[in-house]
Amino acid sequence: MINFLPCIVLVGRPNVGKSTLFNRLVRSNRAITHDRPGITRDRMEGMVRRRDKPPFAIVDTGGITLDAHAAVIDGPEGLRGFEADILKQTEVALDDADAVALVVDGREGLLPLDEHLAAYVRRKGIPTLCVVNKVDGAEHEEENKLEFHRLGFDVLAVSAEHGHNIRALEDALAALLPESLCEEKLPSMPGLRLAMLGRPNAGKSSLVNAISGQKRMIVSQVAGTTRDSVDVRFARDGRDYVFVDTAGIRRRTRITDCVERYSVNASIKSSTKAHVTLLVVDATEGVSQQDKRLVDLLHTRKTPFMVLVNKCDLVPHNALEQLKKNVGDILAFCPHVPVLNVSAETGAGLKRILPLAQQIHEECSVRIPTAKLNRAMEEVLARHQPPVVKRVRAKFFYLTQAETEPPTFVCFVSDAERIPESYVRYLERSLRKLFGIRHAPLRLHLRSSHKKRTS
Repeated sequence: MINFLPCIVLVGRPNVGKSTLFNRLVRSNRAITHDRPGITRDRMEGMVRRRDKPPFAIVDTGGITLDAHAAVIDGPEGLRGFEADILKQTEVALDDADAVALVVDGREGLLPLDEHLAAYVRRKGIPTLCVVNKVDGAEHEEENKLEFHRLGFDVLAVSAEHGHNIRALEDALAALLPESLCEEKLPSMPGLRLAMLGRPNAGKSSLVNAISGQKRMIVSQVAGTTRDSVDVRFARDGRDYVFVDTAGIRRRTRITDCVERYSVNASIKSSTKAHVTLLVVDATEGVSQQDKRLVDLLHTRKTPFMVLVNKCDLVPHNALEQLKKNVGDILAFCPHVPVLNVSAETGAGLKRILPLAQQIHEECSVRIPTAKLNRAMEEVLARHQPPVVKRVRAKFFYLTQAETEPPTFVCFVSDAERIPESYVRYLERSLRKLFGIRHAPLRLHLRSSHKKRTS
């Protein structure tokens, strides 16, 4: 929960447009939206920012299907089997909520599922606004709103898809919040952002729950349970963290469902926005071609990452040793990447993850003075000169740091084409050792220059 802000929770039966409304309010396509009911399963948090007015948090939840006795009943096919988990997720969100937006469908009208959910929300005693979605203009408002007054809440008609009445909705939601909460200024957003990446059913959501100490993600044996990229915020040892749990990534040739394709794209995009990515490998399944592709993708993009071999408690010692060798093989071109054997079930290895992620992030921000770099270059060259190529040994003139995140170095030489790849790897290993860059990605560019630079 974005616990420094007042919070409003969106609730409603499946397919009333909660996720579209969430995206509209946070001004970002964070939640996956689709005409098919049951796309959203885990709750998702965002922030509503208003010009010259205090912000507030908003939480999207999965579609709820209740009977007249507030008992869970079967939902549409996309939610089948997840109804009770979705209700639990919503109940946790409501426990921290300052207000509720009960979202209904103005085109379909008032249905029994809406009435049952309204009764459930009413018993919570939380300030509530009934939001009649899919009303595409002022001329239809009164007609579409009329029957929803029976629910006993204030009613506002909007269109999440077309943006009708969204600013009025923001003001109406803010009006539900206690004035003392709305007077608070927006603090800085919490710290280290970590993205979970891996194949379906590797245990990413279980790891997020275990590390954060929250039952935040729905966990199931059904591969592909997580669809949206969901932010999970928590604090540990005085530091703030944000876990981004993502959908499992299968080979593109096996993806035939458009929702899964969107989920996979969102997962890969999340890794580019995170400070550190945690690539989860399933110890019971071993290293797959897809794991290799993900390593190649992260290495090529110079993404800071580590590998978590999850479910290590479920495989015998000799198999774990072989798996360790197999993981080492796929990391041959990026041996700086750390590997941890962990278990979300038993907690093995979990305490090492956050400190290691923090170390990787700090290494990515390393800035080394130019004079210190060039003294180091002289030491490295004295220890092992570049080889003679076509009867000529390339001369090294100057080394400078161009960027951080990741650390990027540019070395000016007489002829870059005469420097073999093996010597470039030697230079990188030496720089890592001299400046303590153990696990962060590092770029080293060689540029041809005809004379030594002096400034």
